[in-house]
Order: sequence, then C-alpha cells, then structure tokens
Amino acid sequence: MTIGSSASIGFGVWHFFVPRMWNWYSYIDSRATELVVAVRAINVFLSLSLVLFGMVNLLFAYGNKPNRYSINVMLTATSILWLTRLFFQLVYPQGSINPFLQYGMLAAFIIITLCYMISLCIMALQEIAV
Repeated sequence: MTIGSSASIGFGVWHFFVPRMWNWYSYIDSRATELVVAVRAINVFLSLSLVLFGMVNLLFAYGNKPNRYSINVMLTATSILWLTRLFFQLVYPQGSINPFLQYGMLAAFIIITLCYMISLCIMALQEIAV
C-alpha cells in the first residue's frame, strides 16, 4: 500500500506540471477558451485526486486509529481507479509516439494496480482468518 500510495502521490504531483511540459494548450484553438478552462479544471481535479487518495490511504494505514473497514474501502476505490487507468492504457494507449513512454506508463500502471490489489487481498485474507 505504501508503494502504491507513494506512486499515486508522485503521479498526482507530476500531473500538475504535465500541461506545461507537454504544451497541451498549443493543440487547442486559442479561441476555444472554455475548452482550455475545462482541460485545466479536469487536470487539476485528477492531480489533486491522486495526491489526496494516496495521502488518505497512508493516513488510514499508518494513523493512530486504523480502521479496517475504512482501509478496505479506500483500497477498493484506489484499486478500481488504477485498474480503470490500466485498462485505458491497454485499449487506448497514451504515449504511442514513443514506445518507451507508452510501455513505461503501462508498466507503471500495472505495478501500481498490483500494489493496491495485493494490499486489498492481504486485508481481505486477514479478515477471513480473524
């Protein structure tokens, strides 16, 4: 969970800078100001969500009052989110102009998804054993 959460936080922080690094807005007609605002809002929402989900997972896992139910709910939510992102990378790959980027993203998404799903399975198995 720690690795997946740290990676989620890292992706979230990194994604705040992606529009500028990849010059996203140069691909949008300068007269489409509402589209620029929408893309910016969606990116900020995604970035902040990744950071917050990662932080909440860590706080639930390592806080003073861990709650198994809350941890399971958060692990399930983040597993579904990353599984969805992995699915999209398989079906509609991003970074296809550069194979290293495309397959690097795929590998990262597989690893992060597995981190969350394995953590979720461990938590579920611990509940069954108790």
